[in-house]
Amino acid sequence: MSFSLSQLLTPIVIVIFALAIGVLVWGYQRAKPFGKLGRLAWWQSVVLMAPWLLYFVLFSFGLSLSLPAVLLLLLVSAGIYIYLGRQLREAGQEELLRQKAAQRLQALNNSDAASGEQVGKTDDNRLTTSSDPDALPIPAEDLAVIKGIFSIDSFFATETIAYQEGAIFKGNLRTEADEAFGKLSEKLKNLMGEKYRIFLVEGSEDRPVVVILPSSNDPQTSNLAQKNLAVVLIVATVVTTLEASGALLGFDLVEDWHRYGEALPLALGVAAILVAHELGHIWQARKWKIRLSWPFFLPNWQIGSFGAITRFESLLPNRNTLFDVAIAGPALGGLVSLSFLIIGLLLSGEGSLFQLPGQFLQGSLLVGAIAKLILGDAVQNNLIALHPLTILGWLGLVINALNLLPAGQLDGGRIVQAIYGRKTARRTTIATLILLGGVALFNPANPIPLYWAIVVLFLQRQLERPSLNELTEPDDTRAGLGLLALLFMLLTLIPFSPNLAVRLGIGG
Repeated sequence: MSFSLSQLLTPIVIVIFALAIGVLVWGYQRAKPFGKLGRLAWWQSVVLMAPWLLYFVLFSFGLSLSLPAVLLLLLVSAGIYIYLGRQLREAGQEELLRQKAAQRLQALNNSDAASGEQVGKTDDNRLTTSSDPDALPIPAEDLAVIKGIFSIDSFFATETIAYQEGAIFKGNLRTEADEAFGKLSEKLKNLMGEKYRIFLVEGSEDRPVVVILPSSNDPQTSNLAQKNLAVVLIVATVVTTLEASGALLGFDLVEDWHRYGEALPLALGVAAILVAHELGHIWQARKWKIRLSWPFFLPNWQIGSFGAITRFESLLPNRNTLFDVAIAGPALGGLVSLSFLIIGLLLSGEGSLFQLPGQFLQGSLLVGAIAKLILGDAVQNNLIALHPLTILGWLGLVINALNLLPAGQLDGGRIVQAIYGRKTARRTTIATLILLGGVALFNPANPIPLYWAIVVLFLQRQLERPSLNELTEPDDTRAGLGLLALLFMLLTLIPFSPNLAVRLGIGG
């Protein structure tokens, strides 16, 4: 008697699936005694197993998933795993605080506390301890001096909690945040010099808290290895920009390297846009006296480069600083790109280098609308003659718009964090990743959304560290500019719907 492959696979799949379910049930039973920590750890294991188990079961029954669908599953799985990991760390820190506090309280009940142990006492005789058992707390003599900066006219401290190498002071804010921060930071500097940094932030209970950390925790400058990596990425970006420029002109630069001179003007145009973007960041960083790392460019074969990743190497004094530095890059880069686009459209006409289908202008609401305004009825032609500056301008707009996506440490994520706070920035980061994954799934011919989702997930998903004064929000002018920047991003990246393109007469 012979059996088909499907007949053999079906019981095997059932057995493997049953074993997987059994392992998950067994893991849940083992995790239950550990309460919330155990449940979170169990959910992490479920999230890791689920995509592979689903793919195996579907494959075994003859159903295959496309590569974008598989990558989307892994992307979603990784995002949920990271979110659960953050929840697990927070829950673990709370549990560690309770355990360590109980141990030290028991020690105090058994004997008189030594002077070093008195550092952990709060002002109301309640004892707390550090969330990091390996951290060295603030010395007793320093802590006594630091407590002297608090007063009834700025911030009245009621509880002290050891935190990493510093301390958290809970209490009541008695004046405006910027005024209180100014008084506290001035007193701390007068008493302790540059030994400690003061942060005024929102605590876990949505109430203002003061955090004191040693200056040794300040962001570090780039080391030699990181600078070498930046140089390598710059060289790679030069190569990919030349290759992308050659592709626009209809030849493969790898095969026809001797034609690099033809690709050079377009490559220089892309470079001008990238440099303008980075100069915007540098301009505002110098204005606020903030150090930036060397830019780490992201080379790409399709459009040459996706821009650059830049780290802050200084503490930010407030959220205004974060906003100004973040928006200056896409603002200056966007203006250069928009200038290229408009000049290119004005120079377009018969004899222009590029002859592109009319549907080409339907790929962006912003570009299509500007083209309609300048070219008029010519945008209805099946073929539209476009000057090279038009293409350069469009590429530049896309590069700057991608950097304005409201996620993590991208310029858009920093803008959202500066205006709306860290909670909103976390939510927009998750929403952006889900949206990019969905676009990649339903439009597999375009690899850019998936590529960008991977960049954000693995390189840029974390938010910026809090500013020294995290409570004072940017003014209405900055909030308006931030919304304008996000609108610019949407108009650049969202294409025309077919009906709207027909009504406006764009693209034939």
